Amino acid sequence: MIFRLLLTTCAVALGAAERPNVLVILADDLGYGGLGCYGQTRYQTPHLDRMAAEGAKLTHFNCPAPFCAPTRAALMTGRYPIRCGMTQNPAPDGGPAADAVALPKSEITLPQIMKSAGYATGMVGKWHLGHKAGALPTERGFDEYYGIPYSNDMRPVQVLDGTQVVEHPVVQATLTRRYTERALGYMERNRHKPFLLYLAQAMPHKPLAASEAFYKKSGAGLYGDAMMELDWSVGQVLAKLKELGLDEKTLVLFTSDNGATFGGSTGGLRGMKGSSYEGGYRVPMVARWPGHIPAGHVSAQPAVMMDLFATVLSVADAAPPQDRVIDGRNILPLFTGDAKSPHEVIFGQGGAKLATVRDARW
Repeated sequence: MIFRLLLTTCAVALGAAERPNVLVILADDLGYGGLGCYGQTRYQTPHLDRMAAEGAKLTHFNCPAPFCAPTRAALMTGRYPIRCGMTQNPAPDGGPAADAVALPKSEITLPQIMKSAGYATGMVGKWHLGHKAGALPTERGFDEYYGIPYSNDMRPVQVLDGTQVVEHPVVQATLTRRYTERALGYMERNRHKPFLLYLAQAMPHKPLAASEAFYKKSGAGLYGDAMMELDWSVGQVLAKLKELGLDEKTLVLFTSDNGATFGGSTGGLRGMKGSSYEGGYRVPMVARWPGHIPAGHVSAQPAVMMDLFATVLSVADAAPPQDRVIDGRNILPLFTGDAKSPHEVIFGQGGAKLATVRDARW
């Protein structure tokens, strides 16, 4: 009760008109070298490159685990995945144990806090933090949800709207476009109030797919086609913000849940998704907020996925939970200037075990 009252008081004090919108875009299995602004030359990513040029990029941004669900748990809770037991992927076709994996109900999620602070909360895309009743996005803080609740290679492949199945089987070639359209519609409907939108795209996770507008257009195979469409999606989102007059009122964050898999690029780093080498953990991180984040800023300071949780709460003037350890730190100073990393070390998990320790000296 005290926690909820504190958030409500903060929301009233700040005023809805002054609080920024927050848009978190999460790619799936996009490695550190997957964008033009990180050295990619096989295909083009002009919209994300422009986003970096107009905002900031981090060159040492890390995931706490080299695969999907643990990293997504960290984003939603601000905590190392080991703290809540999210050390493996939920999988409806992976046997009874994997089928039952879900983010514990005792965890307080980012959308729950933002909702209590007066924000509209929407999610589009891959959830992967539990797919049974009680564990879905609209049951964990999001006002609305549209997407496949786990990886697009897990069966049954089905799209949910809220908690209802609306498509099975799924036409995966149209996923990026439809996710984008749903996100644009969400921004349109919520343009007059502060909102949190979490857009978790399926690409470039396998099976790779691209719509007819992008199929065989990149010159770099299906992977390049899927990446071109993902980049197009970001361009559509940024254009919509400008059209709605929300450009300078919205913090946009773009990153990935782990390192590259086959077909992707780690930017020369050793290892890939699932490994305990740096290529499994280091990912792109681009932030844009005109008038707040200077254009073309680059920081080489180490940061980690949980920091986005703390950063979003900070810009929204929403208080984090006080009854548990929050590992994330506000890294807006890394996006805006020459601040030092707020972390002495960053840990990397390999399942339920400690796999790496990232120190600024290494």
